[in-house]
Amino acid sequence: MLIPRILSALVLLPVAMAGIWYGGWVFFALVAAAAALMAWEWRRMVRSDEAPLLYAFGLPYIALPAASLVWLRANPASGFETILWLLCIVWATDIGAYAFGRIIGGPKLAPRFSPKKTWAGLIGGMVSAAGVGAGIAAGWGLSVVGFALLSAVLAVVSQVGDLFESWVKRRFNVKDSSNIIPGHGGVLDRVDGVLPVAVVVAVLAMVFGGGILTWRL
Repeated sequence: MLIPRILSALVLLPVAMAGIWYGGWVFFALVAAAAALMAWEWRRMVRSDEAPLLYAFGLPYIALPAASLVWLRANPASGFETILWLLCIVWATDIGAYAFGRIIGGPKLAPRFSPKKTWAGLIGGMVSAAGVGAGIAAGWGLSVVGFALLSAVLAVVSQVGDLFESWVKRRFNVKDSSNIIPGHGGVLDRVDGVLPVAVVVAVLAMVFGGGILTWRL
């Protein structure tokens, strides 16, 4: 599956980055399309006759992060930077968790929800996110320590999102949310960590005001 994964990434990454760069209706259309696909995948995974409440939870689960992303990007001062930082943190978390988990192994993080995830992976994700957050902060003249710590916390939030989707898939005996992305599964499989992080970052933006270039941590 390595070649399909690489080819899919080579196609999707430029599209995503273009949407983030242009913002406005382009980014809105990109997020709306992703949200529509996620809604279809959620309906496909969760059978309403067995979980009415969980089925209904799909609406806020998808709509709130989508609205958060659009709202964050719309900030004229540093919307682009905020979204870029957010995604880099989640990507760093995924890569660090995978690498540390594979290399170190050890005790399982939540075997009932996701038997492959380990505490070493969680720590690796936090370390990776903190490093990326610190690097971005240094490049933009922000607080290195403050953003490293915040990024590490968001890494935990990202892993919680990952674990939640893993629990849903195990509950309904589904391997992937769909097979719409060759080698990767579905859209939800790729952004399960982004969803809760987007909401948390939106709340932080309300508290601190503006985008990350104006935050003084």
